[in-house]
Amino acid sequence: MAALRPRKLDVFGFLYRWGTIITIGLLILFFGVVTKSFLSPGNLINILRSISIVTVIAIGVSLSLSVGGFDLSVGSVASLADAVVISLFIWYGRGTVVSIVVAVAVCLVVGGFNAFLIVRVRIPDMLATLATMFIFQGVAMTYTNGGSITANMMMPDGSTAAGKLTGAFSAIGQVPAIILIMIVVVIVVQIYLSSTKHGRYMYVVGGNMEAARLSGIPLGRYRTAAYLISSAFAALGGIMLASRIGSSQVNAGSAYLMDAVAAAYIGFSLGGSGKPNAVGTFIGAVLIGILQNGLVMVSVPYYAMDIIKGAVLALALALTYIRKK
Repeated sequence: MAALRPRKLDVFGFLYRWGTIITIGLLILFFGVVTKSFLSPGNLINILRSISIVTVIAIGVSLSLSVGGFDLSVGSVASLADAVVISLFIWYGRGTVVSIVVAVAVCLVVGGFNAFLIVRVRIPDMLATLATMFIFQGVAMTYTNGGSITANMMMPDGSTAAGKLTGAFSAIGQVPAIILIMIVVVIVVQIYLSSTKHGRYMYVVGGNMEAARLSGIPLGRYRTAAYLISSAFAALGGIMLASRIGSSQVNAGSAYLMDAVAAAYIGFSLGGSGKPNAVGTFIGAVLIGILQNGLVMVSVPYYAMDIIKGAVLALALALTYIRKK
């Protein structure tokens, strides 16, 4: 009987599956040694708080990726939700439930517009959402007259805005609520994608649309649903942001687009899944959050951070697409 040959160690495959986790461990070790306060409970909670909004928005991006699409408009949708929810409190004196429901409803409408352009008009996903990114950004700026919305602000007629944020709404953006919301979103979406028929159908659509069509899966319905859900999570991220800062700032949500896309793509490789998933997206956001927090602690200039985050995204894309070949 021939001697058993030792199994060849697939270093690249191992790094593809677990490289993100290893990188996080190395970063924690490095920053923990360099800065004494990095591993303090307060700072670790601060990292989780800082990635909560990014994670929620990134999961929306992941859902669009699951059907073979790509939603570039999530940052602008978050800005729009931020503007709408704060304006309902400050300008119109509405309550918490009404303000949140209206903001989400508005964002679902714009998500439906994305789906119409992509599914019905058949504009490629990236081009359609690139166009709507500017449209929604312009709508948000026009709605706020190009300025911020804050408590006691001066209105155009010279009066002072009488509305204010409620305690319940302000609590959404604080610890522990903001972290709990993120955790719940990650768990629910992971279960949906991995353990439900509809989630698996979204993966089938994203993997091979022609095979999905021949299998009787309604492509338009699932692609539309993906963009509606993506907008809903972008709206939730915008609402969390509004609660956290207590005001509406011009294009505040747009700053989260790059981090959200990076987190979503980094999540592809977790465990060798090779597809969008909520847990992987969360791990990707953790990696970005640790990088950003640690770099601030070691006094890296803020203008250099995008270089590092861009390099991380490029590495994640390289691992994902080289592995597919």
